[in-house]
Amino acid sequence: MTIADRARGCLLGLAAGDALGRPAENLTPEEITRRWGRLTELEPGPDGVAAGTDDTEYAIFVGLLLETYGSALTSEDVARTYREQILPISGPMKGAGFSELGTVEALRRGLEPPLTGLWHRHGWSDGLAMRSAPYGVFAAGDPAEAARLAAVDGAVSQNGEGVHGGRAVAAAVAVAMTGAEPDAVVAAGLAAVPADSWTARSVGAAIRIAASRDDLARRLHAAVVTRHYPWTDLAPEAVALAFAAYLAGGGDVEESAVTAVSLGRDADTTAAIAGALAGAGRGEGGIPARWARAIGPARGACLPTVAGRDVREVADALVRRRMSG
Repeated sequence: MTIADRARGCLLGLAAGDALGRPAENLTPEEITRRWGRLTELEPGPDGVAAGTDDTEYAIFVGLLLETYGSALTSEDVARTYREQILPISGPMKGAGFSELGTVEALRRGLEPPLTGLWHRHGWSDGLAMRSAPYGVFAAGDPAEAARLAAVDGAVSQNGEGVHGGRAVAAAVAVAMTGAEPDAVVAAGLAAVPADSWTARSVGAAIRIAASRDDLARRLHAAVVTRHYPWTDLAPEAVALAFAAYLAGGGDVEESAVTAVSLGRDADTTAAIAGALAGAGRGEGGIPARWARAIGPARGACLPTVAGRDVREVADALVRRRMSG
């Protein structure tokens, strides 16, 4: 299998997982079961294209950053691109997460990274984790480099656990791009974060629980979900749930993404991450054909500058940039 095939599989898996999880975002496993039984189908819009969320559009944003800057990417480059492409958005930023909204406000106040990721106090969110798969595609086979690039981006919008979550996803995708087994992929993600971090503890618990699928949702929620916090976008929680779903799904794209959605919470993000990992491992042919047909160009609902961009084209551009140095 070629790296180009795996790159397409990764970003298609991300987009499909995102679209699959969109209607289940913030719901409990019990409510998801009540509404759908098991949610397996992408909901197409009037044009037949399944609508993703900010997860897909920010992943495209990262892909375009890498196409421009490659391994020389700096936090200043990321901040400048925010100013050029995101700050001019008029009106509300539809679908944007806390960390992205806080970053925009920090930049408008004239702050520079890393203060932009520290000032808004939402640096623990999964905003970086949701968009970090392209770093793993670009640095395929080099998890340390993938994690480094994710942290460069994260310095603009995140801090602490939010950066750890992005590093874990990027490193895991980099190893999945080699065709490694799911256990090795998740181990690489775990190795990319400090052993004493909240993210590492959550991922470690998820690995142990995923070894047996019995009562998966209840046991994962008991171990990694922060019940007293009113939002679901905590990076340690989302990454742990996504990795557990990918392991429980055996690296199969559909089973991994559907399992992630069934766990509830930030379902579009967890399914996007699980789908990206599985798609990198199985390639474009591993994406269910009915899902692949439903993925079209981004609408630009959250980021107008990525409207019309197809994740397949972004994947191809990442591979070309990687080969060109």
